[in-house]
Amino acid sequence: MELITLRAIEKTYQMGDISVPVLRGISLSIRQGELVALTGSSGSGKSTLMNILGCLDRPSAGEYWLDGQETSTLSGDERALLRNSKLGFVFQSFNLLARTSAIDNVAMPLSYAADNLSEREARDRAAEMLVRVGLGDRMDHHPSQLSGGQQQRVAIARALINRPPVLFADEPTGNLDSKTSEEVLQMFERLNAEDKITIIMVTHDPKVAGHANRMIRMEDGIIQGDAPPANQGVGT
Repeated sequence: MELITLRAIEKTYQMGDISVPVLRGISLSIRQGELVALTGSSGSGKSTLMNILGCLDRPSAGEYWLDGQETSTLSGDERALLRNSKLGFVFQSFNLLARTSAIDNVAMPLSYAADNLSEREARDRAAEMLVRVGLGDRMDHHPSQLSGGQQQRVAIARALINRPPVLFADEPTGNLDSKTSEEVLQMFERLNAEDKITIIMVTHDPKVAGHANRMIRMEDGIIQGDAPPANQGVGT
């Protein structure tokens, strides 16, 4: 089943009187349950493409279908609702609230959700997610009391708290050492295999891309390659 479909997506920025094309007619489909690496050098357009896929930005032209809904004409508020219900995000910098416990960091997105969970139900679901990422014994710890890898696990649990079908990971191991990076990437593989979550990782690192089962390589705003990575399985 196709979860994501892009048709001739373009993105152009206006710099005064100058038009700067960043995406030049991107068409692709991503099926439910895929683990995809989106790669390319700086300036290739991969971050702009992720912003559109994540409903953080709108294309200048083309269609973006997400889970059967055409999103390119949605208002900012409509895109925000879609993000909160269908998309999760993990970033390089963790983006945790420093003076808030792990369990409250994870539960925070539920306050914006349509589920209307009670505070007890929200904390129970957050605790369940922390156990899922191996931090059942760190629920009351603050970010300063956690290692970088543990902080990223909290961020992953937070991204998954609303049970989205798609998880975006933007350079998710950029601030981690090689051993911790490997642990986080293996967690992504487990979540993909066991929970069938569609995961899209943006990375410039071939070792990270090697954990995906499909690599989409961008250059100058177009797709230059779309295939299993040459080093698939490295470290697994």
